[in-house]
Amino acid sequence: MGGAREVGWVAAGLVLGAGACYCIYRLTRGRRRGGSRLKLCSSRSAGEAGRQSGQFCLHSAGPLERRGTLESPWSRISQLVYLTNGSYDEVLNAEQLQKLLYLLESTEDPVIIERALVTVGNNAAFSVNQLLNLSEPQFLIYTIYINQVCEDVFSGPLNSAVQLAGLRLLTNMTVTNDHQHMLQSYITDLFQVLLTGNGNTKVQVLKLLLNLSENPAMTEGLLSAQVDSSFLSLYDGHVAKEILLRVLTLFQNINNCLKMEGRLAVQPTFTNGSLFFLLYGEECAQKIRVLVHHHDAEVKEKVVTIIPTI
Repeated sequence: MGGAREVGWVAAGLVLGAGACYCIYRLTRGRRRGGSRLKLCSSRSAGEAGRQSGQFCLHSAGPLERRGTLESPWSRISQLVYLTNGSYDEVLNAEQLQKLLYLLESTEDPVIIERALVTVGNNAAFSVNQLLNLSEPQFLIYTIYINQVCEDVFSGPLNSAVQLAGLRLLTNMTVTNDHQHMLQSYITDLFQVLLTGNGNTKVQVLKLLLNLSENPAMTEGLLSAQVDSSFLSLYDGHVAKEILLRVLTLFQNINNCLKMEGRLAVQPTFTNGSLFFLLYGEECAQKIRVLVHHHDAEVKEKVVTIIPTI
């Protein structure tokens, strides 16, 4: 029991560290940008800029340099902070988190910020959910920072590592139903990022939407979201399997929730342009029926389970 309790405290600390990273990032970015919000724009992620195999160490020199030395005040510490290559088998320890927080406070280098945040998103948050079921107090730590995380995800550069790290944190935060309602007002934004993002971003958004779609309490909010009609193109046969399977599962989950609520026969009032009209329109039904001839067995199997419900 003592060992499990210790793991729980470590996990809670990691979750807090993940949230704190975003809080500090938001405060420092907002202060340096004069509080202005960014519009979605394409950006090369940190993973595409200077990624190396194995482990890498953060080095930088610039406006924070001390007089008489080429090292910035955080450079010496950063030399000791080795960020993993994204392996989900490793967990950041308390010392590493503390150093990451120091880096985020001290640096203006967006690549450093992205690498630090994506490391927290890849390792800390994900590993916590792998190791144990998070307790209520641990999830409450997430809720403190949820609005800041959402602001970064939806106002920052599209497809950036910062955005992906934020989406991963939100995905981990919504593995249970307890706090999903906090994303209710961001559902339309999620679909916008889904439709405009690249393949990696699409997959990460869909992982988050799938969490929400399993909760009957979120069904009406999902179906009410205003979604561009281009969403239906994700049901085309040429779409990447990892995306296609997830949009099919999204439809299936929502359908199952409506069955549970006994609302398939009674259609609530949804406005034109909502996800409801897209999913339950004839065009979507036709696209799903065509997929029964898809070349991938897993896709066909999924479609066969859905067709009787449309």
